[in-house]
Amino acid sequence: MQQSKLVPFLIFIGIILLVDLYSFQAVRLLLSSAPLYLKRFSYFLFWGFSASTIAIISVATMSNSQNWPGGIRTYLFAILFILFFAKLIISIFLLADDSMRVIRWVAQSTIPSKNKEGISRLKFISQTGLLVSGFFLFNFIYGMVKTGFNYRVYRIKLNLTNLPDVFIGKKIVQISDLHTGSFVSTSPIERAIKIVNDEKADMIFFTGDLVNDRYDEALPFKECLSSIKAPLGVYSILGNHDYGDYYQWESDNAKKQNLDNLKALHKDFGWKLLLNEHIRIGERGNDIALIGIENWGALHGFTKYGDLAKAYAGSEDARIKLLLSHDPSHWDAQVNNNYKDIAATFSGHTHGFQFGLEIPGIKWSPAKWLYKQWAGLYENGNQKLYVNRGLGFLFYPGRVGITPEITVFELQKA
Repeated sequence: MQQSKLVPFLIFIGIILLVDLYSFQAVRLLLSSAPLYLKRFSYFLFWGFSASTIAIISVATMSNSQNWPGGIRTYLFAILFILFFAKLIISIFLLADDSMRVIRWVAQSTIPSKNKEGISRLKFISQTGLLVSGFFLFNFIYGMVKTGFNYRVYRIKLNLTNLPDVFIGKKIVQISDLHTGSFVSTSPIERAIKIVNDEKADMIFFTGDLVNDRYDEALPFKECLSSIKAPLGVYSILGNHDYGDYYQWESDNAKKQNLDNLKALHKDFGWKLLLNEHIRIGERGNDIALIGIENWGALHGFTKYGDLAKAYAGSEDARIKLLLSHDPSHWDAQVNNNYKDIAATFSGHTHGFQFGLEIPGIKWSPAKWLYKQWAGLYENGNQKLYVNRGLGFLFYPGRVGITPEITVFELQKA
């Protein structure tokens, strides 16, 4: 193991062991009256998971885990994270109780003598922590088994000023963020694409992140994705993950070749990949300019490949301009300020953080802390932005409260 990796690795393992030791106290209290065989089995299971976690992290650190099969890697690390998170919740409850004890001891300058009440309180805190932990554990597992594949169709009437009459009532379907490398089977995406095709849309937009890192992650889905058809065309753009920026390549040439292969794959699918360019749809004077740019994000850490000025040039006289831009932060950063005649922007990228709450009257996700526009329709004067919640997933192979999305737009004249 490299010296640069050793210290962070040891710190991380130390944190895991500390959380395990702390949360184990709750397990012991819960099983204090249980038969001996159940105690031994539960203790073996608890520390067996702990040892397995440390072993997997050690192997992943010493080897290049990026070369592991993408879907298996995603699910494996997700399970380890969920178990760690559950134990962390328990530890937080116990830590809160211990902190209260210390504060009380300092205030009274003595340890409370009613030990029985203290043990009772500790058991209550432990049971509460286990209950809350179990709630999150259930939801994360359910999100992997069910919610992550519960494809939802959102139907939006898109009212656009100056929309040519010939486009009134036309249907556009948007999908985004497939992240094919996170799937262990093609069947979920096949089911989603069937929903897309059953809509019989006039145009279909794909707004980036076909893969996690490598173009070959999408190869098993080639037949399925090639089946997407629309009479006015299927149009696509690249997302931040499509460039391979988060993968350790052998050379710059290998990274470039991967991107070239990915671009060729879009063509093989029958999709028109828009690379800082636009295309005119319809007759001049009554047409739509569809503008597509490469990834451009306003947040720090995202390389700005997009060039909207280049893509926009030549579309000035189009009646309606629609923009495909993967990252929704682009809308406030450039579009609203400098391109006020772009009627609607279609984005993805956020996934709604794959975690949140969307019920009538409540729409919340941690995504809002990073992105002002993170899911759904937003308006600024006559300009509109739609942020698709994505079809796939990344890191955590599921969704809690934020369902994967297929968006169906019906164009209407404002």
